[in-house]
Amino acid sequence: MCWSGRQHQCLRPRSRLSEIPAPAAPVIAVAKKIADQVARPRSAMRAFLRSGASGGIVLIVAALAAMGIANSPLAPTYFALLEHHVGPLSVLHWINDGLMALFFLLVGLEIKRELVDGHLATWADRALPMAAALSGMIVPALVYLAIAGSTPGLARGWAIPSATDIAFAIGVMALLGRRVPASLKLFLTTVAIVDDMGAVAVIAVAYTSSVSGPALLAAALILGLMFVLNRFGVVRLWPYLLLGVLLWIAIWSSGIHATIAGVLTASLIPIRRSPGTPDARDSPLHRLEHAIQRWVAYLIVPVFGFANAGVSLAGVGLAALLSPLPLGVAAGLFLGKQLGVLGAVWAASRLGVARPPGGASWPQIYGMALLCGIGFTMSLFIAGLAFADPDLVEAVKVGILAGSVLSACAGYLVLRLSASRSRQVEA
Repeated sequence: MCWSGRQHQCLRPRSRLSEIPAPAAPVIAVAKKIADQVARPRSAMRAFLRSGASGGIVLIVAALAAMGIANSPLAPTYFALLEHHVGPLSVLHWINDGLMALFFLLVGLEIKRELVDGHLATWADRALPMAAALSGMIVPALVYLAIAGSTPGLARGWAIPSATDIAFAIGVMALLGRRVPASLKLFLTTVAIVDDMGAVAVIAVAYTSSVSGPALLAAALILGLMFVLNRFGVVRLWPYLLLGVLLWIAIWSSGIHATIAGVLTASLIPIRRSPGTPDARDSPLHRLEHAIQRWVAYLIVPVFGFANAGVSLAGVGLAALLSPLPLGVAAGLFLGKQLGVLGAVWAASRLGVARPPGGASWPQIYGMALLCGIGFTMSLFIAGLAFADPDLVEAVKVGILAGSVLSACAGYLVLRLSASRSRQVEA
């Protein structure tokens, strides 16, 4: 019987939640939220934007650490460690040819996912990112050739400024937080993925000098076996990964750069479509992508950056920076990328072929185009393929660092100022 005088409350059935002590209620709420998150499949694109952003910051720290060590008394130890041989390859080659195969595997998985079940699934979705990426590769190459192409032996580096480092660019955007529209982050990611497709094609075609027929035939047979597994609906990952290792060995022996094995393996990993929803739990491609994503973002790419960004700045002055090779690379990244990407978006918008990213102003799109000039990881990778002379590689690194730093700083400032201007206009 109720003695409170509030019979309408006493007669109401009591829920079991009301019996939980008040201090325990927050714990129950947090536990329920965690359970909901575990039960809900994560989107690979959202996870990539998060890990790419924080991974980009880790990459920045690794690159700065390498620069500091390369210009300190520890420099001889640093370079000797990279040249130390472990089996048939040096430590640097194991990083660039071995670990980076996993980076290219992730790139291939992202490309396939976007083409089959993502933001590049239809031609309408592909039009603007493909135009921006293609123009963003051609214009930097032309700028480089205009500056360095006439110098004997330097034309081979035309592809160095044509690539965008997605981790670095997303890392800079992460520093801006909500000042950058989500649509612009997604557009940058999509452009960089298409850019990676072009870079992979360039590496396979332009930087393969001699090919071993028997090894190439072995690689073709391995690919054929992976194709058969895919066609027969084999969804277990271990057969594909085992064959992927054998494919890496065959391609490395053939003379084609071994990292291409990562992209080829990714192209034959099965995928289950889940349009409009988070990634399917039973999709082998999505499971593999989530499994290696953090390893690539937080370990492989930073290790690559640490091993390749160590440039001794002793004797590097304005005259050295203005020599044709570093100047061509820096100008290609800083000027060529922004002109190519922004010009393609503007032309597509004016011609009515495609609309620019929604919710983004033209100054913000320009800031995004500037960030596309950060060519750190892929540019360093291509530099090692383009030139065998260590002095030329060191000169290229100076140009890459100069162009990437200029692009990062300018893009950050433009995006920050344009966001402040947008808030003032809204107010």
